[in-house]
Amino acid sequence: MKDIYGRTIDYLRISVTDKCNLRCKYCMPAEGVPCVAHKDVLTLEEIARVAKVMAGMGLRKVRLTGGEPLVRKNITELLRQLHAIPGIEHLALTTNGVRLSEMLPELIEAGLDHVNISIDALDREVFERVAGSDRLQEVLDGIDAAYAKGLAVKLNCVPVRELNPEEPVKLAGMAKDRKIDVRFIELMPIGQGRLYTGIPTGDLLKQLEDIYGKAEELPYDGEGPAKYYALPGFAGRIGFISPISHKFCTDCNRLRLTAEGRLKLCLYYKDGIDLRELLRNNVSDDQLQAAVRDALAQKPKEHSFGKEDMRGTEQKRMNQIGG
Repeated sequence: MKDIYGRTIDYLRISVTDKCNLRCKYCMPAEGVPCVAHKDVLTLEEIARVAKVMAGMGLRKVRLTGGEPLVRKNITELLRQLHAIPGIEHLALTTNGVRLSEMLPELIEAGLDHVNISIDALDREVFERVAGSDRLQEVLDGIDAAYAKGLAVKLNCVPVRELNPEEPVKLAGMAKDRKIDVRFIELMPIGQGRLYTGIPTGDLLKQLEDIYGKAEELPYDGEGPAKYYALPGFAGRIGFISPISHKFCTDCNRLRLTAEGRLKLCLYYKDGIDLRELLRNNVSDDQLQAAVRDALAQKPKEHSFGKEDMRGTEQKRMNQIGG
């Protein structure tokens, strides 16, 4: 799959639910948001069909997101179905880690090989302030279990000036003795994120170098938008995903499928197509492929975060879009 700008699209992020068992302040209000009706959420079979059709077009990597994907019933059955699709080479999961330790054996058996775990603080009180729940130990247990099982583990932190400004330096230390990636993602002004102030990559890198020493930029590994660095004496890597300060749209290789079946072309814009309607009208695989190709022709060149003109922008929260 190629868009009109020549970018190869081989990565699909699938939101399997808008529900979550945490209430991270920059993502969702404490009282939560109305959930999508069960009948409006794609079934496991519908999700697998979309992935299979797109695998025939060049899809190679699938990542399950949410909300929190591990609260979706029968998530391991979906993993098995996706794992069986010819052409899909990488099957990944982004999770808050709360249920990861208990579910890990069945997830691995179903075909999971990569896991990204969101964690915004190592201080218990700060974690509870950010996430709205005292679940830090469960997240840490999930990290330990995934690492012990040999999965490719990446930790994701969103540094926010009003919430966890001291925590990124502590979290970076988790890569000192273990070969894991600790990544810092610039806060995007979507939904609740508009209420807070992110910490730019440049500021954060300086903080890390002041504590740990000069960072060495590593060659691009061909995987995703993160730019990685090595810190002196560290076994793992430190990564930065910088959609605001260092736009990476020229290398975008992804589409997103929301829990309601909307194929999103760009995180910033609300544009996309309703695949659920097509699926439930029993269109053929050829017709489904044609719809995806037509949508791909509309994929924008780049996002417009930071610009005053907000026309056409996505108004939903990240848990509703798929993080």
